[in-house]
Amino acid sequence: MRVAVVAGPDPGHSFPAIALCQRFRDAGDVPALFTGAEWIETARAAGIDAAPLDGLTADDEDLDAGARIHLRAARMAELNVAALRDLAPDLVVSDVITAGGGMAAELLRIPWIELTPHPLYLPSKGLPPIGSGLAPGTGIGGRLRDATMRALTARSVRAGQRQRELARAEIGLPARDPGPLRRLIATLPALEVPRPDWPAEAVVVGPLHFEPTDQVLQIPAGTGPVVVIAPSTALTGTVGLTELALECLRPGDTLPEGSRLVVSRLGGAELTVPPWAVVGLGSQAELLTHADLVICGGGHGMLAKTLLAGVPLVAVPGGGDQWELANRVQRQGSGRLIRPLSADALVGAVNEVLSSPGYREAARAAATGATDVADPVRVCHEALALAG
Repeated sequence: MRVAVVAGPDPGHSFPAIALCQRFRDAGDVPALFTGAEWIETARAAGIDAAPLDGLTADDEDLDAGARIHLRAARMAELNVAALRDLAPDLVVSDVITAGGGMAAELLRIPWIELTPHPLYLPSKGLPPIGSGLAPGTGIGGRLRDATMRALTARSVRAGQRQRELARAEIGLPARDPGPLRRLIATLPALEVPRPDWPAEAVVVGPLHFEPTDQVLQIPAGTGPVVVIAPSTALTGTVGLTELALECLRPGDTLPEGSRLVVSRLGGAELTVPPWAVVGLGSQAELLTHADLVICGGGHGMLAKTLLAGVPLVAVPGGGDQWELANRVQRQGSGRLIRPLSADALVGAVNEVLSSPGYREAARAAATGATDVADPVRVCHEALALAG
């Protein structure tokens, strides 16, 4: 099977797309990736055929967020339809926020599947609005709270639907969106929330992780716990997390004697690094085998990777879906949430998690639940066979 995988340049979306391409390749399929230019050589080095995704340069910042999402998707569909036609794939897999891939597939009458590299965020009649960070309400009061919040956000949901319909019509598609054949929900079951209206086409397939390097970060010498700091790669991530952690987390003072800090990041400004710390790009999967605690921004990729390793965490969420995810982690019991970020809050949360075995036990339970997921490649093959 020839499959085109479409995802934007944000590492939280492009890296899962690369990982999915690797799964297709290992199963004997022929994947091709369309993503941001900055990750083309990285994908090719991993053995994946890759090409730049056209239309990623923003020229519509004067529009509201909903219009940007849908009009940009329609524009990207038109810009990339020729490349997809030349590839002649049997299937298109399009990232959930790179909706132009699905629209381009529709224009070419090619079946398509949506890749969601985080929990399912579609509205539900049984949940508070996604992004609130709230657990589903219980009892009459809790259900009334959720219903009221859903009513307050319903206007925005309807406006987004109308904007999508108009954008689709402008490029010759039916206004009504038929949706994908399947939705690959690439998350841990522990990060999902049960809902009474789970879509029939949505399938939890487990996290899709890609390491952009096989380099190994050398952990400083010591006998105390290893604390990994992984700042968010998202533009909406909390600013200053790494700098504050290096400044306020000190072995024998605010941390147990002999503690080590390892900052794992893709890049950034130069930092003042104390002798008990190291900063650089390295394999996070390998690093997590040594970690006692992870401090991260709350993005899905690092949260899921940490829980898969059975490691507890402290989440410092920024914008986007990080608040929602950090609250789910805290409710699950595998970590603490900090907002706003301060030295006292960070030191207190880190020491609480390090000294309380329950957090690690909850993280290990989350890892165990990851075995109860579907194979994304098999889901795609079966969906395509049924559609044909």
